[in-house]
Amino acid sequence: MKTLKLLFTIIIAGALLTSCSTIFEDSYYEYEPTLEEVVSEYDLWYVDYHRTIGSGDIPYVSRAFTLSFINGVVYANNNIVDIGKTGNGLGIDVGNYNTYNGLLETNHILDGVNDFEVTIISNNEIRLYNYRENVSYYLIGYTTRNFDYDKLFYENIEYFLQEYIAWEKVDAVGGTQNVFDQENYLSFTPEDITTFYSSQDTLGTNIDLINWNFVGGYEVYDVVDYEDLKILTLNYDEGDTEEFELNVIDDNIIRLYHVNSDTIYDFSGRGFLQYLKSEKTGKNSKQIVRNNNRKRTKINRKTKIRRSLK
Repeated sequence: MKTLKLLFTIIIAGALLTSCSTIFEDSYYEYEPTLEEVVSEYDLWYVDYHRTIGSGDIPYVSRAFTLSFINGVVYANNNIVDIGKTGNGLGIDVGNYNTYNGLLETNHILDGVNDFEVTIISNNEIRLYNYRENVSYYLIGYTTRNFDYDKLFYENIEYFLQEYIAWEKVDAVGGTQNVFDQENYLSFTPEDITTFYSSQDTLGTNIDLINWNFVGGYEVYDVVDYEDLKILTLNYDEGDTEEFELNVIDDNIIRLYHVNSDTIYDFSGRGFLQYLKSEKTGKNSKQIVRNNNRKRTKINRKTKIRRSLK
């Protein structure tokens, strides 16, 4: 009898230990999300294009400032202007996707089928790798409520400047008289991130009739210790150079502070160029500009120290 009691005790104790061990292991089990859960976890994925690695290119990713993967549909914001409004913040429908085989398979309206390996970098960051093109894109996740619009505007300021046919001077405050007072229009070509035009035509001129009197090269600089400020230099072909502190007021107004004259100029965008899927146009056209007419490139800006305290 004692032998049987001892045997039962050993069996029960072993069962309890096994049960506790199982509970202990389960408590340390780390849940691995599915690929669908990963790509659809955030409303918006900001394409941090300046970190792109590789020799190839997937055009629709390069053109997008944000991508979204929701219920099998791929959305993209190809414009900075009106971002947060277009498609309730998601942008436009550009194709479909699925995650059935462990890869993110996308079928873009123009670019066709592309597959990506997805790697989780951090809680809100993933890497998309396309082996055919040997290119990796880094995406940062946001909800529509907490999206970092300042980061988008200032990291991609050259592309924001391109999204209007013309920037018209709407205000000039303070300062001493200088030659830039005569400039009423600026334009930044979408063909590159280095060429600008200017005009002294009368304010209110039809944008299709503006005579672009001057042309030159421009450069945008980062500013030491400032995330929400840039320095813009306009280098006219005639030899003049004008330097400004550049602030984005909203997606229709930029403010240029002319350091040498202490003048503040506000310019308003006219002739919004929406980058969708078709119909290439040239300068001064009312039609929609085709996406493949503008491609983002990695920008390595020089840095300057702020000269003023305005």
